[in-house]
Amino acid sequence: MSFQAYLDTIEKKTGKSPDDFYRMAEEKGLMDGTQLKPAVKAGQIVSWLKAEFGLGHGHSMAIYALLSGKKKPGD
Repeated sequence: MSFQAYLDTIEKKTGKSPDDFYRMAEEKGLMDGTQLKPAVKAGQIVSWLKAEFGLGHGHSMAIYALLSGKKKPGD
C-alpha cells in the first residue's frame, strides 16, 4: 500500500485531510514550525489518534510520518 493510499483511507475514515492533521497538531502544541517538536514521540501521536479518531497503529504511524516530515502527500 502506498503512503498516499494510507492518507486517502484516513481521510475517508476521519473526514480529515493531511492539512487538518497539521493544524490539529499545531493547536495541540506538538509542532515546531512545519515539523513535530523534537520531544514529541511516535507513541504520543499514536495514542492521540487512536483515542480521538479510532485509527489503528499503522494509520496513526502514517500521520506521524507525515507530521515528522519523513513522508509527504503523494509518496
